[in-house]
Amino acid sequence: MESNEAINKRNKEYNDYVKSVTPTHNTWLNMGKAFITGGIICTIGQILFNTAHDTFNLSKDMSGNWTSLLLILLSISLTALNIFPSIAKWGGAGALVPITGFANGVAAPAIEFKKEGQVFGIGCQIFKIAGPVILYGIFSSWCLGIIYWFTTL
Repeated sequence: MESNEAINKRNKEYNDYVKSVTPTHNTWLNMGKAFITGGIICTIGQILFNTAHDTFNLSKDMSGNWTSLLLILLSISLTALNIFPSIAKWGGAGALVPITGFANGVAAPAIEFKKEGQVFGIGCQIFKIAGPVILYGIFSSWCLGIIYWFTTL
């Protein structure tokens, strides 16, 4: 049977090892990168919106629709060219939170599993990442709707 000293030494060595191999993150740097990345995406979206509204004389709603469509197209294209993962790795939530991140979440599994065929590859795997987002988004909206309904009775 091991003594308490041996157990404590082993635990300390293990904790030191875990600490040495665990990556450290600078929260402020990561928030700055996310802010810059999200800001660039939003700036691109604003440029697209202004171009659609001012140059093509589209209504604000139609300009917004075209802006969303073009941002989704850009995200999927960058995902297909394997560029978006690098942007997301550097920018973190700044790239993943806007509509571009959701488009990437749908496109990446479709691209990854296309070799398995239309049904078992793309069809079964396309919502692997986005499915839980949709599910819990709808469920939390339902819960908040019920709470709102009860508070307004």
